[in-house]
Amino acid sequence: MQDKEEERSLVNVEKKLSADGFIQDFNVVDGRLHTIGNDSNRTYAPDEVTIVDFYRFEGESNPDDMSILYAIETNDGVRGTISSAYGTYADSDALEFLTKVEDLGKNLTKGHK
Repeated sequence: MQDKEEERSLVNVEKKLSADGFIQDFNVVDGRLHTIGNDSNRTYAPDEVTIVDFYRFEGESNPDDMSILYAIETNDGVRGTISSAYGTYADSDALEFLTKVEDLGKNLTKGHK
């Protein structure tokens, strides 16, 4: 059985997500999610994105050195990840975009009666 700390390492989480098809890297520019590192250069608005899962990580030497890795799927089926730091190193554009996505997700109907 894997050690809990080892299981939660960023590298291991990224390997698992990649094996599950989350292979695209994303970043946020001017309020839109952009694909990185391929020729398609697709962009997405918050309502075109779903956060499938997320993982929080704390720095070993400083608990304030925290980041979060999001597993994301777009409305056209592109699956990938984006990470964002918290605290001093926070990427305000990415956090603002992901907060909008989270807020939209909270309004989704979770099932039928």
